[in-house]
Amino acid sequence: MTEGNFVDYVKIHVASGKGGQGSAHLRREKYVAKGGPDGGDGGRGGHVILKGNKNLWTLFHLKFKRHIRAEHGEHGGKQTSTGADGGDQYIEVPLGTVIRDTETQEILHEITEDGQELIVAEGGKGGLGNSHFKTSTNQTPRYAQPGIEGEEKDITLELKILADVGLVGFPNAGKSTLLSVITAAKPKIADYEFTTLKPNLGIVEYRDYQTFVVADIPGIIEGAAEGKGIGHRFLRHIERNSTLLFLIPADAKDIVKQYEILLDELRRYNPEMLDKDRLIAISKSDMLDEELKTELKAELDENLNAPYMFISAVAQQGLTQLKDKLWEMLNKQV
Repeated sequence: MTEGNFVDYVKIHVASGKGGQGSAHLRREKYVAKGGPDGGDGGRGGHVILKGNKNLWTLFHLKFKRHIRAEHGEHGGKQTSTGADGGDQYIEVPLGTVIRDTETQEILHEITEDGQELIVAEGGKGGLGNSHFKTSTNQTPRYAQPGIEGEEKDITLELKILADVGLVGFPNAGKSTLLSVITAAKPKIADYEFTTLKPNLGIVEYRDYQTFVVADIPGIIEGAAEGKGIGHRFLRHIERNSTLLFLIPADAKDIVKQYEILLDELRRYNPEMLDKDRLIAISKSDMLDEELKTELKAELDENLNAPYMFISAVAQQGLTQLKDKLWEMLNKQV
């Protein structure tokens, strides 16, 4: 899937089907005198249903399909024959999709399980046929109910990627490089800022055939809350992560300050983000000799209020220890 095909936000218009009209038919047969009413009920209008699909990871298939309508129910017939229900319209979405009412911005639901279904527009009920209205004083009712109109609404679908670990860091911190080394993902890597413009997912293969999922989120910069850079648009994707891995390059002017800026941007986006487990990886540490690393450790031990470790994705240093630590944090006993 190319970067341009990743779509995590779409607005669509959904309309369920109208219920079928009830029949006002009167029974007429050669040897049956005054047969009476035998009109059947109308069929239910089709629903518009969202369905979770674990094999999808983007909303790209809805990018050019903004109006979705279900079928109308069929009218009732003679001999109390009920009309057929209108066909339901299914919309498959990736797991982690949040459904909002576009007008009120109210969250209606979230799809988190494969096969999970949610009716977002309920089909109209079919009208009753005249056979329901016969009484001792009204033995030949010549009327029936019309079908109930379906629902029409605008909904917004927002994808929040379901990953175990979220990579957080400034542009060019080495997030994409790390993801490409510890997983089979092939994110775009280049020597300029904002190389990653869309989130990337990768599956880390751990010991004994166990795995966990890492999400590389496009870089944050100071002032993202005010819309600088690419803002906070993609931070929704780490709201579901249980662990945040902060990547700060070893050649940063002030590692502690960079970490505090990143924390502040997360806090301004959503204070609950700070409740997640955090680990700091000092990337590009192959550039440090032992003397520099010892000095840096002393400084970080004194000023950095979080666990950290030195790694180098390019030189393949510290990656096994990093995966061990992440696995321990993901599977710790609560």
